[in-house]
Amino acid sequence: MPSTLTHEADGFINFRDFTFQDPGSHGYRWVDLKHLRLPAESVSERELLAALIGHEQFRDDYAGGGVLPDGPRHGPYWLKLVTPDAYEAVSREKGAQVLRAWANQYGDVPGELEARLEREVLDRLAVADHIYYLSGLGDEAIHDWGCVHIDFHEFVLIDRSGGRITLLVAADD
Repeated sequence: MPSTLTHEADGFINFRDFTFQDPGSHGYRWVDLKHLRLPAESVSERELLAALIGHEQFRDDYAGGGVLPDGPRHGPYWLKLVTPDAYEAVSREKGAQVLRAWANQYGDVPGELEARLEREVLDRLAVADHIYYLSGLGDEAIHDWGCVHIDFHEFVLIDRSGGRITLLVAADD
């Protein structure tokens, strides 16, 4: 197991902070980014995923509770059911396609929001060496109030040259 990942910074993009043509089309959506420094030693992607899942910053229900060090939930899922095997490797193109479709599902987003998503989200996809998408957990993995999210997209971006792993969640509340 690699040495612990070091939490560096967070980012948050709230769609409600932007002016949409149709006032309801922000859809209560947001993007949350957690940036962590990679360990000095070389480890596999699977080991990095396991280290991320074990990190305190991963224990976030993304529903207003924030990071709970002993929390049993991760997004809409029971934390104990999220494993490295739940992530599938995806291409940059596939990641960008999923995120763009999600962002524009109610029509094009305002230009200022599009620019911010490009700079803070899509540019990170473009430089990642490996991209993993949380998928295939199934309904049995959804915790007692996990259905508060209509959409929940989670990516793990591994950027070895930048020495960083980023947990990217695009969802609604």
